[in-house]
Amino acid sequence: MRRVLIGAAMTPAQRQLVETVLHRFGPKAATTDPQAIAPWLSDWRGRYHGQAPALLSPGTTDEVAAIVALAADAGVALVPQGGNTGMVGGATPPADGSALLLSLRRMNRIRSLSPESNLAVAEAGVILADLRAAAEAAGRRFPLDLGARGSATIGGLVSTNAGGTQVLRFGTMRSLVAGVEAVLPDGSIHNGIAALKKDNRGYDLNQLLIGAEGTLGIVTAATLRLVPGMVSRAVAWVGVESPASALALLRRLEAGTSAVESFEILPDKTLELVLRHVPGTRRPLASAQPWHVLIEAVATDAAAEPPAALLERLLAPALEQGLAADAVIAASEAQAESFWRIRHSISEAERAGGPALQHDISVPVEDMPRFMIEGGAEAEARFPGTEAVAYGHLGDGNVHFHVRAPAGVDPAVWYAEDGPRISSHVHDMVVAAGGSISAEHGIGQMKRAELERLSAPSRMTVLRAIKAALDPRGILNPGKLVALAPDAASP
Repeated sequence: MRRVLIGAAMTPAQRQLVETVLHRFGPKAATTDPQAIAPWLSDWRGRYHGQAPALLSPGTTDEVAAIVALAADAGVALVPQGGNTGMVGGATPPADGSALLLSLRRMNRIRSLSPESNLAVAEAGVILADLRAAAEAAGRRFPLDLGARGSATIGGLVSTNAGGTQVLRFGTMRSLVAGVEAVLPDGSIHNGIAALKKDNRGYDLNQLLIGAEGTLGIVTAATLRLVPGMVSRAVAWVGVESPASALALLRRLEAGTSAVESFEILPDKTLELVLRHVPGTRRPLASAQPWHVLIEAVATDAAAEPPAALLERLLAPALEQGLAADAVIAASEAQAESFWRIRHSISEAERAGGPALQHDISVPVEDMPRFMIEGGAEAEARFPGTEAVAYGHLGDGNVHFHVRAPAGVDPAVWYAEDGPRISSHVHDMVVAAGGSISAEHGIGQMKRAELERLSAPSRMTVLRAIKAALDPRGILNPGKLVALAPDAASP
């Protein structure tokens, strides 16, 4: 058997597993090169850092199944990873090197794409932008989009039940997934890839795996729903007085058309942050406005009213009645993309703007305007020197509620000392509003303690029971989402 260079942190069980993988599947299937592993040891925001003595990279579902079976027999923990674009440390390995990384990035085939059935079967490592491009080439669309489209992978999007900017019309990944193929913690393969309209065989295992963050199984492929291709679109940037005005505008648009697919809201201070840190961005409106709304309407039928004319017709009375203060409809695709670039660059700008706590939360849609204003004011009053900023997807109640650190603080000290108190306060406000502490990014390791603190005991009992039943040794993505009870893990 070929010998490999193993770091001192490698346990005998990990060593044996890596050597077996290399022997059976070749040099592409595993590496212990620290330089090759290093980029995948931290989360996208740089908040969480781990260690892994090896990176496993299977190329097929059968290889994933074989690796997981070996790991299950040896009790070796695995951390599944796709594009590593998550926001809650859900794909970061433990700091003690007790788990190996399992990358799905080599599994990047679109197995099929059918315009007739409006379905695509994509492997876990397929990049979102590539799937969208393939669907477009076939006259269809995959209606999920987000800023990380160039690196986020299908497996990660399924495993976190990702949302994005088109949830308003098409829902989250849970609504867009018609079938799932996954490797379960014992190495067996769940073949739920068929897109069945009716299936009454008891518990829905596909839905159980969606949003499970790789703790119950490793998604290797998914059957995804496509929608008709876009004939034309229009993108508008609208200035409004408040989130309440924005919601009233959304309801007005919804009463007039079903063509609106995106409705994003952000305060002027967030726009300023993007303009400051993202080169090439500029203000869409000539007038200063306290709040901004980004709207996209789409036509899928050439005979339908052109989206630009539709938005102009619907926005004109809103401007006349004071529901909107100013508006511009993009005159070209380049201008439309420049509007969307602002929205998709917010995370980049926030990261460049200094230490901040990001809270991905949801509240009832009708309560979102109040929460954005009153919640921000309450957080700033409770923690002097901080600045609370809220933006998000107004149509589905998803608020990105960020609290920036006071000027001049030591980031590490602030995150460690003030961070937990601030996040707990924000989450308490969310629960009081009848909302959720995780809207679209998952629980990961960032919110695990808060999920425990704020969930009903019955909920946590069920979550642990499911984890213990499917993964009794706790080998899949340890330390994420939910932990086994101390006496539940098998030896």
